[in-house]
Amino acid sequence: MTAYAIAHLKTPALHPDVLEYMERIQATLDPFQGRFLVHGPQVDVREGQWPGTVVVIEFPDLARARGWYDSPEYQEILPLRTRHIDGVAVLVEGVAPDHDAAAFAAALRQSAES
Repeated sequence: MTAYAIAHLKTPALHPDVLEYMERIQATLDPFQGRFLVHGPQVDVREGQWPGTVVVIEFPDLARARGWYDSPEYQEILPLRTRHIDGVAVLVEGVAPDHDAAAFAAALRQSAES
């Protein structure tokens, strides 16, 4: 199942360390087949508040996403970003191509009623 690394970067700032992080991150992703889907665009907020920007990286599965994040190569460069940008990062598994929200809701409703 496809997995994603999602980061909400609340205080994006261009600092020499952040630029170095950006220059080096792809080399940490390649061994785990990670690829950027979203990388720091302007955010069109429709509900609530969203200070900052967002990054989404796709991986073939959750094991590779975890392997990338925990790898010595990524851990070595991570402080280059975290020292200068406040944010939150999560790893999450995607849904199957045939995911049906209504069927998912029905299963949740049935389990809540049991």
